[in-house]
Amino acid sequence: MFIIENQQIKAVINAKGAELTQLVHKENQLDYMWAGDPAFWGKHSPILFPIVGTLKNNTYLHKGKPYQLPRHGFARDKQFAVEEHNGDTITFLLRNDAETATVYPFIFEFRIRYTLFENSLAVTYEVVNAGKEEMYFSVGAHPAFKIPLVPGTAYTDYYLQFNHTETAPRWPISPDGLIEIAPLPLLENTNRLNLSKDLFQQDALVLKGISSSIVTLGSDKTTHGFRFDFPGFPFLGLWAAKNADFVCIEPWCGIADSVTTNQQLEDKEGINKLTSNETFTRTWTVSVY
Repeated sequence: MFIIENQQIKAVINAKGAELTQLVHKENQLDYMWAGDPAFWGKHSPILFPIVGTLKNNTYLHKGKPYQLPRHGFARDKQFAVEEHNGDTITFLLRNDAETATVYPFIFEFRIRYTLFENSLAVTYEVVNAGKEEMYFSVGAHPAFKIPLVPGTAYTDYYLQFNHTETAPRWPISPDGLIEIAPLPLLENTNRLNLSKDLFQQDALVLKGISSSIVTLGSDKTTHGFRFDFPGFPFLGLWAAKNADFVCIEPWCGIADSVTTNQQLEDKEGINKLTSNETFTRTWTVSVY
């Protein structure tokens, strides 16, 4: 485990998967991250790369050849190297290797940089195409925040507030993890989603192309919460394991396969493309109070 800290907050990150496991506000002593109880969901904040979500039959096609990838890809299970580590910043690096080549035929560098500033943690994903051919990928975040956040409050005392009024449906997920073609109502001319465990009984709430790039966790019962900024991420997932005391706020550059997919990687919804030596960068930030 690696620690970065400043005067206000401390973050703990595991080199396996470069996974954030704790985010503690020093003054109020709250840890905002889900503790990873395996009875519900034994993770904290896995990183999704080089796919987000599930592939049809766990398979994609590239240049006429089938490749198998598990849900959310392989990065969350790989050991990252530490490229840089000082007091309030750490950078992890994952490169392609013989193991990744069997499931993902691209030469890449994937960096994850955690940086603290005052009461905020910024998480930057940097993907470099280190090969000569065009590279296709998705990348996403999956941080789980503890709800209820403070003693004496209940899960239903909390809400998510978007920075724009939204009318946005959710895109249902099929039993085999694919995106259905018919959306269902979710946000109707509102900027607020009240949390309840019933929300997630049918898997994640998947949103496409919303106007908002900020979600705030609020409650009428406590002044503690957080602000979550995710500019440049076209998809947003909201999820919790059934009856678990957390909520995942998941900004994605990419999405699970549609039930109508042709399985061609370059045709995949939300796929990102890099030419040789090109770099892709996205950052999300959580500010705790």
